[in-house]
Amino acid sequence: MTPTSPFDARAAKYDAWYDAKGRLAFEIELAALRPLLCGLPQPWLEVGVGSGRFAQALGIPTGVDPSAELLNLARQRGIEAIQASGENLPFGDESSGTVFLLTTWEFLAEPARVLEEIRRVLKPGGMLVNAYLDREGKWGASYVAKGRAGHPLFSHARFATFSEVRRATEAAGFVIDEVTSTLFQGPDETTEIEKPKTGYQPGASFVAVRARKAEKATRPG
Repeated sequence: MTPTSPFDARAAKYDAWYDAKGRLAFEIELAALRPLLCGLPQPWLEVGVGSGRFAQALGIPTGVDPSAELLNLARQRGIEAIQASGENLPFGDESSGTVFLLTTWEFLAEPARVLEEIRRVLKPGGMLVNAYLDREGKWGASYVAKGRAGHPLFSHARFATFSEVRRATEAAGFVIDEVTSTLFQGPDETTEIEKPKTGYQPGASFVAVRARKAEKATRPG
């Protein structure tokens, strides 16, 4: 039996956030992601596709997620949505050109294992795009506080810093080639569109890391 996800009971409310309070924040996030898409190898796969908001907006055709209820919403948006966890991807070796993690890192139980699985399914030279909510940004700090207060979703989340994400990414066999930062306005002050900044910028809540699958290192003879 597939374990239930904390998102199952709140799928509709979670998805509705993108049309209400989160509408402008989502536009800001998409503006940071779109420049990273140029030249990314196909086929594309999103791990943690959720309700399919990012996938639909960015043209990612396939996604996996452990939440059955969120996947139902993703299918309504035309996504080929498969129930699975990032720790056990139901795809063959070297079957994907690019894998996306889009505000999913926070909810990974085993990030290192997920990165290992992503590396397995990526073709040689394949790409990873990991856009995460930084713990040191205003949105991340707000969610950390909500989690500590027992929020039904954020109490399950673990927010990271850029240095932590970078170390994990490089340790898993990826080479980072581009980083963008955005969403410097906080949850109650996001009132205008932001232009993404190149590189990691302290204070950003949304940081997108693009990395290439490196060739396996060979041991000296």
